[in-house]
Amino acid sequence: MGTRTAVVGASGYAGGELLRLLDGHPTLEITAMVAGGNAGRRLGELHPQLVTLADRTLVDTSAPELKDAELVFLALPHGTAAEVADSLPTDTLVVDIGADFRLADEADWTRWYGGGHAGNWPYGLPELPGARAAIAAAKRVANPGCYATAVTLGLAPLLYAGLAEATDLVAVAGSGTSGAGRSPSVEQLASEVMGDLAAYKVAGTHRHIGEIRQALRGVSGGEVSLSFTPMLVPMPRGILATCTAKLHQGVSEADVRDAFACYADEPFVTLLPDGQLPHTAATAGSNSAHLQVAVDEDPGRAVVLVALDNLGKGAAGQALQNANLMLGIAETTGLPINGIAP
Repeated sequence: MGTRTAVVGASGYAGGELLRLLDGHPTLEITAMVAGGNAGRRLGELHPQLVTLADRTLVDTSAPELKDAELVFLALPHGTAAEVADSLPTDTLVVDIGADFRLADEADWTRWYGGGHAGNWPYGLPELPGARAAIAAAKRVANPGCYATAVTLGLAPLLYAGLAEATDLVAVAGSGTSGAGRSPSVEQLASEVMGDLAAYKVAGTHRHIGEIRQALRGVSGGEVSLSFTPMLVPMPRGILATCTAKLHQGVSEADVRDAFACYADEPFVTLLPDGQLPHTAATAGSNSAHLQVAVDEDPGRAVVLVALDNLGKGAAGQALQNANLMLGIAETTGLPINGIAP
């Protein structure tokens, strides 16, 4: 019998992806699938792709199996995870895929989300300096957002190496529709999305900006200014982020590429060979991020392209990576590095 594991929010996209990964994990046992309003239904009704789990019944948060779990993943809308987390025994390992515990500053939480600030847990982006040890020592970890993962991976090496202006950062990123969750809305209808490409939450209004700035401040040691524009792309999953930063005088493309050697031993982050550009399809179904770097000489800006699966490295995959670290096992356990393209 493996580590007793529960997924709260099992009916959503991230919850379904978690269940897919957990079902193939050699040391974790799924003992509770919690889905609130869908309690009592067969999992196969909501996730027909999960054939081996299809006959399992979804339960609500009062189920004893939840309290008995040794590891719990929370895949809930923001503002709802804290109540569930507080109801669990203090020695239960918890990874929150939502936003509730990402921001350390209460004023930041109020600005980006509003309502009561639940607190702050270690930030679960293992590739950041010092993060892996903090995650491994933690009982509870806040999983980063999907956009935040892509943009932070793209810009952190430049700031850590002192090559770029931390107050002149720009990112434009397109995401598949699953990034908006499974709750129905007119904007997510196929007839609204297909054949269209649209920006949203422009001019510094997207909630992930707060956590990106927080993560990059931790790397740069100073204040960070970021202009971020998200776009909705007519595909189910994937993110492609274009991140640029003003380079200091005299910084070369070789210097920039050398800075990204920090990812050389990272199992889930790949700096592609020179001239090869990232594609979202190449990372689909995996926990990998593919990067490429270049220097735009005229404006003196580094350009970093980052592709990842928003449900993989941007959500469920990264949550399992964090859980592996918390359990003291190899962080690659049960996680695919290769994508499934085409």
